[in-house]
Amino acid sequence: MPVYNEAATLAEIVRKVESVVIDGVDKEIVLVDDKSTDGSREWIERHAKKADVVVLLPKNRGKGGALKEGIANASGDVIVFQDADLEYDPIDFSTMIKPILQDKCQVVFGSRFAKKERHAADMYTIHRLGNSVLTFLFNLLYCTRLTDAEPCYKMFRADILKGMEVKADGFEYDIELMCKLRKKGYRICQMPISYNPRKFDEGKKITWVDGLKAAKVMLVQRFRP
Repeated sequence: MPVYNEAATLAEIVRKVESVVIDGVDKEIVLVDDKSTDGSREWIERHAKKADVVVLLPKNRGKGGALKEGIANASGDVIVFQDADLEYDPIDFSTMIKPILQDKCQVVFGSRFAKKERHAADMYTIHRLGNSVLTFLFNLLYCTRLTDAEPCYKMFRADILKGMEVKADGFEYDIELMCKLRKKGYRICQMPISYNPRKFDEGKKITWVDGLKAAKVMLVQRFRP
């Protein structure tokens, strides 16, 4: 779980992850603080026992950099990305992990748009339109049929994820990873997930600039040998 200035939601999301129980599956929580300045880092230090692994980065590296540290320090057979806000609900883990345990696929992406009744109506229009464009572009370039190209929730067989070399350290890390997974031919499933979008005044960090960076990464990775 990468953490950057999420003091308002950190305790609750950790509690939610702790409460998830999946039959036959042992859970490991890895917290990576990306040099937070709002008290998140201090909370993690005070409550270190709530996590199995705690990593405190000496300088801010970006979401991708924090994810890389989390991946390197994770010891499980399956790894899932969990943001430190409350937009995504860990209760979806039990659904997402099934295709991997059943060997139907090696990677599972969540989709906020797979079922209309689970589509977040309060999502910013600019984000919804941007996601539609990026999803269309990804499907066109990589011959997929995804319904959501930018979900936080992604679950992987750990051996695959640990073997992937991704250069990006910012928000575009996820897109570069998705492109490389697809080019390597890994089996990817997509499962419906719940979504509770937050506003910019609540700490939302993704902007249209990140969308442009994501589109650039898709194009560069598609035509790179």
